[in-house]
Amino acid sequence: MAAADFRIDEDEGRTTLRLTGDWSATELGRISRRLDQELSDHDIQAVDLTELGRFDTAGALAIVQASNVVLPKSAWTQRPEVGRVYAMVEKLERESAEPPRRSPGWIRTFAKIGRGVRDFFEEAVLSMAFLGRLIVAVGAAFRHPGRLRWPAWFSQGERAGLDAIPIVMVTNFFIGAVIAFLGANLLTQFGAGVFTVQLVAVATLRELAVLITAILLAGRSSSSFAAEIGSMRMNQEVDAMQVMGVNPFQALVIPRLAAMVVMMPLLTFVGILAGLFGGLLVTWSQLSYGPSFFIQRMIEDPMMGNHLMVGMVKAPVFAIVIAAIGCRQGMAVAGDVESLGQRVTSAVVQAIFAIISLDAVFALIFLELNI
Repeated sequence: MAAADFRIDEDEGRTTLRLTGDWSATELGRISRRLDQELSDHDIQAVDLTELGRFDTAGALAIVQASNVVLPKSAWTQRPEVGRVYAMVEKLERESAEPPRRSPGWIRTFAKIGRGVRDFFEEAVLSMAFLGRLIVAVGAAFRHPGRLRWPAWFSQGERAGLDAIPIVMVTNFFIGAVIAFLGANLLTQFGAGVFTVQLVAVATLRELAVLITAILLAGRSSSSFAAEIGSMRMNQEVDAMQVMGVNPFQALVIPRLAAMVVMMPLLTFVGILAGLFGGLLVTWSQLSYGPSFFIQRMIEDPMMGNHLMVGMVKAPVFAIVIAAIGCRQGMAVAGDVESLGQRVTSAVVQAIFAIISLDAVFALIFLELNI
């Protein structure tokens, strides 16, 4: 194996390119740049291949791209196979399209923003269409209760609700404990440590229990709904249901929606108990307020019932949002794994964003109603 090389000979006004060595991908080295510089000042009429070894498409491309030189077909009579390789590469290089021009950075930025706005409105339109189909499916379920798939309802209720009780309890327990720690450290500085009980109770009953539970279910159940339905879409099981006359909304969406609506208030109540218990333990250990004092302070506050009602009213609404977003993203999965991953991620992000936004809306509504 010899490295690729060349030389240019001029004899009686005839310029000959003499190729030596192996003009292959492994032996070219940096000869392309030198070949381009040398050929820029010469007009080649002939090619000498007597000392040429191996020759492949990489060598042919180096010659073609050198100052855009075009060698005559008669130059390859010594090695016809070399001429065929060169002719193929030269034709492909000549007919290949020029690389697209790269737009300025500010144009690409505006184009990206435009695509984002377009995708947002397309997603909004598709979501409204899904909501319309969902309302129709719910109405059909109420009109024909005998068609309901009760085993699917109970199965989804167990998986989306009962199986989530441990994580909901543990998370809300620590949230309640953290709120109690903050209240105890801050309020005791002003001699108002006794109000730590009200702080924990109001925060847990009104906001934190339902909000933390909803966020946990958004990451746990909404992603699960999107992945399950999306994998069925990838395997064409949803199409098979339609062929068999089964409504995918009745079989896939309605059981998950009903399970979330039923289980979300239960999980919220469990989260409330866990959060209050965490706050009770902290006030007991940090402020020496026993359980009886903690419970008595809660009972004596006439607004505790309103706070509990506010938290429980949010639960079904959050449940509908979580289930609807998860099922909608699952139904939108295309036929590849990348689409499945994107839709599962979108389900979690959109559900959490919707929950926090709705919580702010509820806060404004209850503020105006003075509840």
